[in-house]
Amino acid sequence: MTTRPGPRERLLAAAHDLMYAQGVHVGVDAILKEADVARRSLYQHFGGKDGLVAEVLRTASSEDRYRRTMDAAGEDPRQRVLAVFDELDRITTQPSFRGCRHTSAELALTDPTHPAHDEVRAYKSGLHDLFAAELTRNGHPDPSLGADQLLVLIDGVLAHAVTRPDAHPALAARAMAEVILGQKSRP
Repeated sequence: MTTRPGPRERLLAAAHDLMYAQGVHVGVDAILKEADVARRSLYQHFGGKDGLVAEVLRTASSEDRYRRTMDAAGEDPRQRVLAVFDELDRITTQPSFRGCRHTSAELALTDPTHPAHDEVRAYKSGLHDLFAAELTRNGHPDPSLGADQLLVLIDGVLAHAVTRPDAHPALAARAMAEVILGQKSRP
């Protein structure tokens, strides 16, 4: 016999799915209905919708997916980074792909004090650190700048693939990532 998840977990699952499909402005009533919980549970567990949005973003981090993809590619730092673009091509060509939930939330939430902004920035900072570490291992002359360049490519892939998935923007970006990875420190 399986036990039904509690209200907190149901709220998170419902918000995770609905906010990805419809954006962060999806109505509270739709989330409550999908989660099959009372409005009181939303306030008890998250303090309101803003807290729920922030928690969805905190728990929906793709940083682990990037790390798993790189780990599966082996030990060569160059191949590890390029594997991310191969995985992005697979993900962005799926019919269910709707873009980067973090970037979408950042753009949709105009209140600069919304707690979701901190979650988005923490996520993006974590990705930067992940790629900077790989570039350091690859002997890149400026790993921080290289990581910024890779993130620009990744953000571009995730945005472009929403409107033109058949163009395979991840493969175009992969070729540009090879140029970034080809830069070496001078001895």
